Amino acid sequence: MAGVLASIREEYGRYRALGAAAIAQLTDDDVSRASTADGNSIAALVWHVSGNLESRFTEFLTSDGEKPWRNRDGEFDARVVTRTEALARWDAGWQVLFAAVDDLTDADLGGMVIVRGQSLGVDQALMRSLAHTAYHVGQIVFLAKQWRGGAWECLSIPRGGSAAYNQAPDKERPSAHAAALTPDSRG
Repeated sequence: MAGVLASIREEYGRYRALGAAAIAQLTDDDVSRASTADGNSIAALVWHVSGNLESRFTEFLTSDGEKPWRNRDGEFDARVVTRTEALARWDAGWQVLFAAVDDLTDADLGGMVIVRGQSLGVDQALMRSLAHTAYHVGQIVFLAKQWRGGAWECLSIPRGGSAAYNQAPDKERPSAHAAALTPDSRG
């Protein structure tokens, strides 16, 4: 089961890096720009993902994952923030998540946690959270790509690059993909 925990942690790392790399390409104005009059901005999505991770993974094994101090509706409020502020908020949620996941053991996977008063297996809660996070990271990447247009730097295999990538698929492991997205490795 330790392989399962390592795999889950690596996938979380991939999505953290994807979101951060998308946000890093934006201007401050892009971060706060909403997709439509009633749509979400990247800032709202960042606040939501971070708030969700902080709530779910603070005292993960011992308290309800929907904390009384969380203001989920407020996470979606329009806000004007800088890219630096968005990235700091992004990192805050991930720090809570990784601290909790790093403390888990094989024995914990068979246990139960509570989310909104409902019992879930630890494995179920982790998979549910990972899927939820990936869903919102996809939204962030989609919006960032729209805002950057032709200046967008691809975060995966570029269009027309599949054959070349398949000759040397060096980003199949989540940790390798995440590492390739960090500013130091991208040049």
